[in-house]
Amino acid sequence: MNIGVDAAALGMANAVTANTSDVNAGYWNPAGLLGVEDRQVSLMHASYFANIAQYDYAGFATKIDDNSAWGISAIRFGVDDILDTTELIDDQGNIDYNRISKFSTADYGVTFSYARKLPLEGFQYGVNAKIIRRIIGKFANSWGFGVDVGFQFERNDWKFGLMLRDITTTYNIWNIDEDEYAKIKNAVEGQNQDLPESTEITLPKAQLGMSKKFEFHYDYTLLASANLNMEFYQTNDIISTSFVSIAPAVGFEFGYTDLVFLRTGFGNFQTITQIDDTKKLSFQPNIGLGFKYKGIQIDYALTDLGNQSAALYSNIFSVKVDLGIFR
Repeated sequence: MNIGVDAAALGMANAVTANTSDVNAGYWNPAGLLGVEDRQVSLMHASYFANIAQYDYAGFATKIDDNSAWGISAIRFGVDDILDTTELIDDQGNIDYNRISKFSTADYGVTFSYARKLPLEGFQYGVNAKIIRRIIGKFANSWGFGVDVGFQFERNDWKFGLMLRDITTTYNIWNIDEDEYAKIKNAVEGQNQDLPESTEITLPKAQLGMSKKFEFHYDYTLLASANLNMEFYQTNDIISTSFVSIAPAVGFEFGYTDLVFLRTGFGNFQTITQIDDTKKLSFQPNIGLGFKYKGIQIDYALTDLGNQSAALYSNIFSVKVDLGIFR
């Protein structure tokens, strides 16, 4: 649930809390759903870790009236066809490759979103209710639930946004198949003797953003946006205390006649300790490209250029369709 959706946003280093205003706002800031004029759908696919893991997303949003909107989205992140070798050796100590089976491990997230304008001019808010489902083959599975709240404000062409994720603290309760666990309990002497913890907790996070779009000669636009991504514990972020850690992110989108878009962004700024105890600033660059024609928008993003962070680069594709074009 922290990876992000929509290649357009990922190409801008996720710095879209203030300006998100389409179907994908259900993920980035549900207050932005009020920007949906009719009905929209969005689809995305990405491969991670040299195509080992597959990440897929689908979203739908529609306007209720002039003051409110709602949406629903689903995310799956999974690794399929994992070899299960726990029964590779039979009771006589013989290796039998026919005893190898395959399983998948996958995380699912379904989000229900609602947005509404506030009585104060320029203010709007949104709420997410999230259901989390996690499955590790036949070994374990869990259910979780969480709540997000988002706000947006616009004044004099400047946009501001605040997204509070997992404000109730999101809990996942695991159910472990003890019969399957018993098969591997003594696979390595002295290890796996106790069942894993059955409760997994996701702590609250916050994103504060601002953005502005500049127009040049009517045909050209430049959208500049910035985020402060906050976690309420100490990390390697460039601003880090025992109370809060803050990582900035900036994104830019250059548009031509609302038809072609070029994007770039820089985020995930981290202070990394080298082997000689010196400090190094690491960051994640992103670039993207988009095309929009008659309500259909296709976007591409390439993340983690230049090996600036530990993760491998990823190719991300997404499509967004305004269903009003079919009326």
